[in-house]
Amino acid sequence: MVDGAPDYADMTLDELRLALAPEVAASAIFDGWTEAALVTAAEMAGANPDVAKLAYPGGAMDMIEAWIDNIDLAMVAAFPPDRIATMKIRERIRSLVAFRLEAVTGLEEALRRATAIMAMPQNARRAVKTGWRSADHMWRLAGDTATDYNHYTKRAILGSIYAATLSVFVEDQSEGKQDTYAFLDRRIDGVMRFEKAKAKWLNPQRETFSVTRFLGRLRYPSR
Repeated sequence: MVDGAPDYADMTLDELRLALAPEVAASAIFDGWTEAALVTAAEMAGANPDVAKLAYPGGAMDMIEAWIDNIDLAMVAAFPPDRIATMKIRERIRSLVAFRLEAVTGLEEALRRATAIMAMPQNARRAVKTGWRSADHMWRLAGDTATDYNHYTKRAILGSIYAATLSVFVEDQSEGKQDTYAFLDRRIDGVMRFEKAKAKWLNPQRETFSVTRFLGRLRYPSR
């Protein structure tokens, strides 16, 4: 083993699954998410190809999910509480999504192929779970503690923003992915405006129109 290089031989299959994932993604640029890409990645990294195959028994989706999990873990490590605490909520979300985009920069073809595989009907349910998990990681890092319906709506909205941004990212030829980041900023601004409007609408202290009171009057009109 080269000094500083991972010792794949001493890893469990779960550890190998995550450690080798970035190498597999790099190989997927040329060979797709295939066994050939996995073997090439293992050989280039100095891991045993036969053992590496055991780490991804589900084939392409196992490799793709491991890559996403690897990015999730790297994101968590890059944003400790003391760093995130200095940011406003909008900056937190933007920084977390930007980190993920930077993590796949240069791997657009691997991402494009991964997206196509995840969109297959047989993989849709697993793809949704994987995307939800990433959105959950981002919101938890951002400090979200909601347990009501907001817990679910926030993750669904962020997941849709992230997915849409990735679709722009893979086709973006602008310098420094400027178009992608502009798209991301517009999406986040739209959500922020919606959240502010929703907060005013749901504020029980406000003395304006009340949906509950209005519906009550429809059911029990004054005489």
